[in-house]
Formats: sequence, structure tokens, C-alpha cells
Amino acid sequence: MVKMTALYRQPADVEGFMDHYYNVHLPIIRRLPGLLRMELGKVFTFTGDTPVQFLQADMYFADRDSLLAALKSEPGRESGRDAQRFAGEYVQVYFSDVEVEDFA
Repeated sequence: MVKMTALYRQPADVEGFMDHYYNVHLPIIRRLPGLLRMELGKVFTFTGDTPVQFLQADMYFADRDSLLAALKSEPGRESGRDAQRFAGEYVQVYFSDVEVEDFA
């Protein structure tokens, strides 16, 4: 399994950012072929300090080929263009090979 992680720094207009994220960007992401799971996390600290990052989106795919196919697809290209428009100065994207252990 592989994961694509988008880490967002807090923008000046959090409300406008989140409105766009939920109503425009997420619907595009949900159309990515091969997307198995998505997790959205609002980052916090226990110290009360403002974290460098404020939002983390993790998108899971079966393997690297599935991830690359998703990125090359029309929804993949559209999500990239949209991310640059509304979050280009706030976002960094990382990729990970994932090993999963369940403890439930």
C-alpha cells in the first residue's frame, strides 16, 4: 500500500480555505481512480503551541502504479491544478510506502 500525504500550513483565511477544501477540492479527490481510503486530520499539539501544519490529508492506494495512474488521470490533473490555485503557497505533498498492523 502507498500513501500520498498533503500537509497544509494555516492560511490567513481559514474559513474560506476550508469552504473551498470541502466543497471544491474534496469532490475532485473522491473521483481519483484507485483511491482506497482518505483520512483528513486537523493538526494540534498538547502544549498549546500553534503547530506548523494545520491540516493533513492522507490518500491511500494499493501500490505505486495505482497512485501514478490516479495522478495522471483527469481528476488527478484537476486536483493538482486546484491545489495550486487555492493552496499552492500552503501545501507540501509527500509519498510513503505503508506497512499496516491492526491491533483491534
